[in-house]
Amino acid sequence: MKDFKNNIQLNYLYRDAGNFKLHGATVFSNPEDLPVSEIEKQIKSRLIDGEFFEPSKWGVAPLGFETWNDELDHSWNEYESIQITSEEPTFNKTIATFLRDISR
Repeated sequence: MKDFKNNIQLNYLYRDAGNFKLHGATVFSNPEDLPVSEIEKQIKSRLIDGEFFEPSKWGVAPLGFETWNDELDHSWNEYESIQITSEEPTFNKTIATFLRDISR
């Protein structure tokens, strides 16, 4: 059994204009043992208006409702938090690679 005690979970959500929400998360391996504070600092420096990101540009699964409503929906997701987790990675990149990719 692998040891996943230092993986990183990115928590984010989709909030439409009606304030309906969907929550999601992506888990990254952290073999470089980057501290949460540094990861969060780098992610926050790449957010739109300090809280949003375009999932397609970050390569993470976009959150959104099944049916698109032109009056309520948009393509941005909202950053929620970063945390250490023992959950198995759900993303095929390490957190260091992800941070490098979103910095381009």
